[in-house]
Amino acid sequence: MTWMLLVLLYGLLKGTREIVKKKALTRSTVIEVLVLYTLLSFLFVAPTAPKATGLSGRQLLLIACKSFVIFLAWICSFHAIRRLPISLYGILDLSRVLFATLLGVLVLGESMTVPQSVGLGLVCLGLLMLKGQKKSKAPRGDEDGDTAPSGGGGTTFYVAIALLSCLLNGLSGMMDKLLMREMNSDQLQFWYMLFLVLFYLLYIVFSRTRLAWGKLLRNYWVWILSLLFVIADRALFEANAAADSRVTVMTLIKQSGCVVTILGGKFIFHEQHIGYRLLCAGVVVAGIVIAVL
Repeated sequence: MTWMLLVLLYGLLKGTREIVKKKALTRSTVIEVLVLYTLLSFLFVAPTAPKATGLSGRQLLLIACKSFVIFLAWICSFHAIRRLPISLYGILDLSRVLFATLLGVLVLGESMTVPQSVGLGLVCLGLLMLKGQKKSKAPRGDEDGDTAPSGGGGTTFYVAIALLSCLLNGLSGMMDKLLMREMNSDQLQFWYMLFLVLFYLLYIVFSRTRLAWGKLLRNYWVWILSLLFVIADRALFEANAAADSRVTVMTLIKQSGCVVTILGGKFIFHEQHIGYRLLCAGVVVAGIVIAVL
């Protein structure tokens, strides 16, 4: 039961994080938020360094691979969150279940049952239903003049990178379960965050990106985001470490964050078509229930 509560906490905090990300991105650029976000998150977990020793070179390499997957996933997702309505992104994020299942079949050789096939069909239907909604007014660009492209092509691009992010996150989730068989949550979280910081620092060095540090450090949404991230990830790692935890049930509980994201779109960002998006999310979640139970 404890691991279920930890996964529920993760799901609710994850939905809250998407809202906070969008708020942070109204004040700073994507790469600025990502750099400070990962740096602060690492500083929050740095005191656990003495407990993070004892890993082999192979294990560190595997953690570095997971970090690189998330490095790419976050670049995609932050750009998508910045451009798309947050309620729409919240539904697209549910496609992680579809990708996680496909990865299980293709990579781990798991069999596809009839309920899973039906459930994944509903997941696809719910996502396809999003194309049937009326188009919302394009989100306004932020201070640096970077605005969302007009027309369906621009929206399609950001939907595509949101889905790519979900694929990468599904891969990372599969790696979490495997890695937690060989290490504890302190070890995984410390090294995972350290490698993430290194990847983003290398990115700004090689891309010669200049950061407005003064303005960035005053963006309190990034500080909140980092704290929520550390708490949520620790809850998920502890849940994965529980011997009686079930990936299928965890997958279902994690989707609780979608409701938070959609309602945040309604009451915080005053987005349109919330009722229709809740319907789409309901179809997707129904598919997830059928697939995992």
